[in-house]
Amino acid sequence: MKRSPLKRSTLRSFWREWGSPVAFALLFTQFGATAVRVDGASMMPGLRHGEWLAVPKVEGWAHHLGAGGYHRGDVVVFKPPREAAGERTHVYRGVTLPWAYRPYLVKRVVALPGDRVRMNRGGLYVNGRAVKQAWTLPFWAKLCLDRGSVLASSVAAAPDEMNRREVTVPPGHYFVMGDNRSPGGSLDSRVFGSVATTDIAGRAVASVWPLAVPERATPPCDGQPAPERRVTYRGPSRWNPRLLRPPEGLEEVR
Repeated sequence: MKRSPLKRSTLRSFWREWGSPVAFALLFTQFGATAVRVDGASMMPGLRHGEWLAVPKVEGWAHHLGAGGYHRGDVVVFKPPREAAGERTHVYRGVTLPWAYRPYLVKRVVALPGDRVRMNRGGLYVNGRAVKQAWTLPFWAKLCLDRGSVLASSVAAAPDEMNRREVTVPPGHYFVMGDNRSPGGSLDSRVFGSVATTDIAGRAVASVWPLAVPERATPPCDGQPAPERRVTYRGPSRWNPRLLRPPEGLEEVR
């Protein structure tokens, strides 16, 4: 049975007004780009609580399919390993949910598949070479650089294989760390091990919001929960949106 011209016209109108925009939105959110909010202080001083990051999803999907990979220094958005029970939560944006889920985390890639990773009194060593970490160590050395805790001198092969002196990153995995190097400042691959490529949503390429932030931000050094609520801000406002380029020092490691 042929459709009447009126029905075809109605369908075309519906597609033009509603169908195509919805289809485009779905394709864009699944394969285009998304925005991810930084929660907490684990990436200070590089990123602050409340910043919104642009993450191109198409790149993440390409890496899932084996096309290319991430680089040392990339800021990535990912879910911790499923075995990391301590990384599950029932709270989302202050609302308690009836189920636990793995929240997305934001950290920096410090080692690639096949790399050997070691920590010693806050110093990071990749393939036997000390990484200067100029993007974060000088900042924390003036405040409360962690040199004495377990995390300052050990790494994890997996959530149930912690406190190793050195680990080798498995194929298809990345070793990630937060920029916060204060005691307890970041729960990362030193706690739950390397992160699989399939658990990484993508690479954050830019900070897009807020437009302006105070020049200086000083986090607390008390080791208490929710440090982002006790950050002290000083100085004039500065323009904040910027590209997130890998810092010097990591790409030199071979």
